Amino acid sequence: MASRFGLSVALTTPFEASGQIAISPMVAQARACLGAGCSSATLFGTTGEGASVGTGERRTVTEAMLAAGIPAHQLVAGVLVDAAEDAAEQARHALQCGVRNILLAPPSYFKNVGEDGLFGWFSAVFAALCPLARGVLLYNIPSVTMVPLPLSLIGRLRAAFPGVVAGVKDSGGDWSYSEALLRAHGDLVILIGDERHLARSVRQGGQGAISGMANFVTGEIRAMAEDGRDDARVERFVLELLKYPVIPAVKVMVARKTGDERWLAVRPPLEPIASQGRQQLAAAYDRLFATEPA
Repeated sequence: MASRFGLSVALTTPFEASGQIAISPMVAQARACLGAGCSSATLFGTTGEGASVGTGERRTVTEAMLAAGIPAHQLVAGVLVDAAEDAAEQARHALQCGVRNILLAPPSYFKNVGEDGLFGWFSAVFAALCPLARGVLLYNIPSVTMVPLPLSLIGRLRAAFPGVVAGVKDSGGDWSYSEALLRAHGDLVILIGDERHLARSVRQGGQGAISGMANFVTGEIRAMAEDGRDDARVERFVLELLKYPVIPAVKVMVARKTGDERWLAVRPPLEPIASQGRQQLAAAYDRLFATEPA
């Protein structure tokens, strides 16, 4: 039986003043999180602004990670595009490099699509990847994509493509869906993206998390993702992050942790957090994490 998934840091992406990806600090952050107990680093997910990172840039970053000595089996590659051909191309390179998993979001430009349409899109991606297709984590994040993944769709894909779908990352924030997912597909790798539900999901059979907060509170998130240990401080700080656009808010905390302001930059159309917001996040963090776990 394969080992548990554990904790993957949803790696943020730093940018130079020119707008180019700052590869050196990105590699260093991946190393630091892996050294602090993460089992893998997820590149180009939501927290990593994956929808704004081009195919060529992905190749460059992935190859830089490997050249720096980070094992391929400790990398997960996010794929967040609408065209099945583009999704397959991005996933193909990552799989050829030997990454652990592909985090694959549904197409999101067209709204109110039916299950048959989604099944057709995922089927096209998997068919284009054949025989490389493996290790796919279906990505449920309807607050961003506006495309929820029905449990029945997951079942259909599993039946049609045996061994391709490895699991589901559920970032829907709806515990009733998460609980039903664990019941229906608990033999898969079920990962919960909302840290407020993480420990409870692990106690009910979840295998861990892909977490943006693991960028700056790695040990605390690891205890939740691997041991199912509640941490009220983490849950409260999620509420602080949600007062702002989450991606730049997470980057504020990474910049504070590393002392490198390149982490503050985001790619348009996102905008960075203003100075007052950065100060408020820092104060909330200090207030919560200066104390022992509740």
